Amino acid sequence: MIPEALRRALEGGGAASSDHDLNPEVVLPADRRLRAAAVLVPVWQREGGARLILTKRASHLAHHPGQIAFPGGKIEPADESPDHAALREAQEEIGLPPAQVEVLGRLPLHETVTGYTIVPVLSLVRGDFMPVRQESEVEEAFSVPLSHVLDLSRYRVEQRLWRGGWRRYYVVPYGPYYIWGATARILRSLAERVQP
Repeated sequence: MIPEALRRALEGGGAASSDHDLNPEVVLPADRRLRAAAVLVPVWQREGGARLILTKRASHLAHHPGQIAFPGGKIEPADESPDHAALREAQEEIGLPPAQVEVLGRLPLHETVTGYTIVPVLSLVRGDFMPVRQESEVEEAFSVPLSHVLDLSRYRVEQRLWRGGWRRYYVVPYGPYYIWGATARILRSLAERVQP
């Protein structure tokens, strides 16, 4: 049932999302230059129910230290496609073999406040998998029940001061994991598309 629901969620395109969705007062320059990135949204098929694999970024990193994120990163010139970039990054960051991944398709683009346009690559992970984290970038690899992040009632809007103004964003916490920002926004977009 889960693969079918995810495939249906990819039908019909959809509008891009943004870290600015909840901040309509922000005026973005029309000539802004965004860097291309891709992330894997890996749904892991398990006996007890589907789970979503996420990472906690290393606390020493200059950008987004300690934040919960999808495996992913910049699209490099050698990458054949955003899908290839997402699979490459997932293998580098958590040791996920591309052969275990079935790419289902791409969710709508997401623009971040840090100047990236992200291609979320929705995928299924099959079989057993023991994460091997890239210690220089990943503090922890973990999974959460897919049902948790597909439940719209689990999302809330919070805000914090950022660059002199209040910035609002989605959060979808799970246990000790504070999932927020771009990761939560992309997951909410997926949850909205899966709803009947």
